[in-house]
Amino acid sequence: MNSRTSNSPEEHENTIGFDGRPVLVTGASGGIGAETVRQLTKAGAKVIACARTLDSLATLCDETGAQPLAFDLTDEHGIRDAIEGLDLWGVVNCGGFGGEIATPQDTDIDVFDKVININARGALLVIKYAVPSMIRQGNGGSIVNVSSQASLVALPGHISYGSSKAALDNITRVSALELGKHNIRVNSVNPTVVMTPMSAWYWGSTDIEGPFLEQMPLGRWATVEEIAAPIVFLLSDAASMITGVSLPIDGGYSSR
Repeated sequence: MNSRTSNSPEEHENTIGFDGRPVLVTGASGGIGAETVRQLTKAGAKVIACARTLDSLATLCDETGAQPLAFDLTDEHGIRDAIEGLDLWGVVNCGGFGGEIATPQDTDIDVFDKVININARGALLVIKYAVPSMIRQGNGGSIVNVSSQASLVALPGHISYGSSKAALDNITRVSALELGKHNIRVNSVNPTVVMTPMSAWYWGSTDIEGPFLEQMPLGRWATVEEIAAPIVFLLSDAASMITGVSLPIDGGYSSR
């Protein structure tokens, strides 16, 4: 079946709605992932919310009606067993690990390996085991990888994290190239910092926050809502001619 035109705008009156399409979201226990689940369910998607433990998803799934699913992004067999039986239309790769703040000469290579293993390898494995179902159904599909501005510009101390997200952006481009013939679009979003208690220890320090925001045209941190909304857009039919892009959501920081 040739499904190239199955997601053309003419065939969908509401291009932001998902009409019950099943979408898997990894990293759903985190801020951006959880907000993405909320916005997708409001837009009519049937969301499968994923994290390492079911307990971490309980409140979100009670709130949204999303289906919980637990697996570890470092475990290929676990990912395969969890995903292979699902009939998916969309995927959001939001699971990730921040690693450490270190220079190249001071980096802990074991931490570097873990960051790459989760952020790049883990996302690739999710794509690897989700795509066969998407192809088999012949309805096209959409994948959004949550990358970072750290893949687009050099940030001090981000040798591990930035490298992992640069690899993820390449996974996006190659996947878009390979999967376009199946009408499966693949894009990345590249957010700036969302100020949370977890990120405040570094980004909230006076010697980091002030100079960083001075270089950003919009001059403020992002909110989880401002990251999730473009994810939902890129996933939806409203973006039906967009694939292979890395979209900065960084207040203009990478435009300098």
